Amino acid sequence: MGNILDGRKLAKIIFDGIRKDSDALKSKKINPTIAIIRVGNKKDDIAYERGILKNCEKAGINSKVIELPENIATEEFIKELYLLNKDSEIHGILIFRPLPKHLDENRIKHIISPLKDIDCMNPLNIAKIFEDDYSGFSPCTPAAVMEIIKDYKIDLVGKKTVVIGRSIVVGKPLSIMLLKENATVTICHSKTADLQTISSEADILIAAIGKARFVTEEYIKPGGIVIDVGINVDENGKLCGDVDFESILKKASLITPVPGGVGSVTTAILLRNAIIAAEPK
Repeated sequence: MGNILDGRKLAKIIFDGIRKDSDALKSKKINPTIAIIRVGNKKDDIAYERGILKNCEKAGINSKVIELPENIATEEFIKELYLLNKDSEIHGILIFRPLPKHLDENRIKHIISPLKDIDCMNPLNIAKIFEDDYSGFSPCTPAAVMEIIKDYKIDLVGKKTVVIGRSIVVGKPLSIMLLKENATVTICHSKTADLQTISSEADILIAAIGKARFVTEEYIKPGGIVIDVGINVDENGKLCGDVDFESILKKASLITPVPGGVGSVTTAILLRNAIIAAEPK
């Protein structure tokens, strides 16, 4: 039976560090503060918001929610964003995505200040990853995966590493981060021919395809390491990942659960970015 890669345990360690850093900033009269932009009142967004606010409180970070109407125009949204960019009391900005379809996200992502872009939405921060430059904000979920790999001392050098998913939010930047650590990376996706065979040869398999329990035991090499990035709701309303956890647990050597895996660490990384944004430049 595989061992569990406990994201909650790692997240607590990160949060403890954030709290110390927050207290240090406050001793210098700097109150780390993030602004959360939420458009409309979607239940998922509100639930996520509650979680972020709770974690901000735990980490000693101030938070301000900017609730915008569902029908807000792109120009009005951008005006609000400019105000936050200019506000010296706001150190980090988090925009809940996906935005309503009528809003032009391709414009908006260029407007958010790269210095306050704690969720790595601005293409300048994304581009830095591909330039092997980590001076900006890394995407939180790929960074969380790398933190888990580092914390559990998983050796990446030369290892066959398959990433299922090619999104700019997770799959692509994560692949670059893995390459930096000398992993041998294969990027797969829903159109990949013979996906099952390719995946079953991986020493490390990372599932980020966004399909509930898509990855079954046939996709896993005996003793392989499985990292599940997916967050889905199944037909019974239960939270689950992209991996069929119960069947794979017997075959993998290490595996992340959902919940309690990558997602827990992702939130911690987001707030660690907020602390970095608040530090004097």
